[in-house]
Amino acid sequence: MTLLPGPDYGQIGIYLLIAAAVVIVIECGLAAWWSVRIAQRSQALNEKLLSERANLEAGVARLQMTLEEMGMLWQPYNRLLSWVQHPLAIAVIQSFVRRVAVR
Repeated sequence: MTLLPGPDYGQIGIYLLIAAAVVIVIECGLAAWWSVRIAQRSQALNEKLLSERANLEAGVARLQMTLEEMGMLWQPYNRLLSWVQHPLAIAVIQSFVRRVAVR
């Protein structure tokens, strides 16, 4: 029985090893490229977030100033408001409203 010359299995193993190494290098390149793109996007999002945060903080500061101003403007009316919010005053106002509605 004679063996026919066939493929050298040792050579096939070497070729497969080289092919696998090339594929791994390509995968590493793709992973590095994707990582760079993700880092760039995260940097851009971080900058946008910082600008939005600054806008939000400025808006909150304006709102606080407006509330303080409103409180100062309403100071003369605080006594009147406390009287109007008293339960007996509310009952008297409702009584007058009912009398006017009946007429």
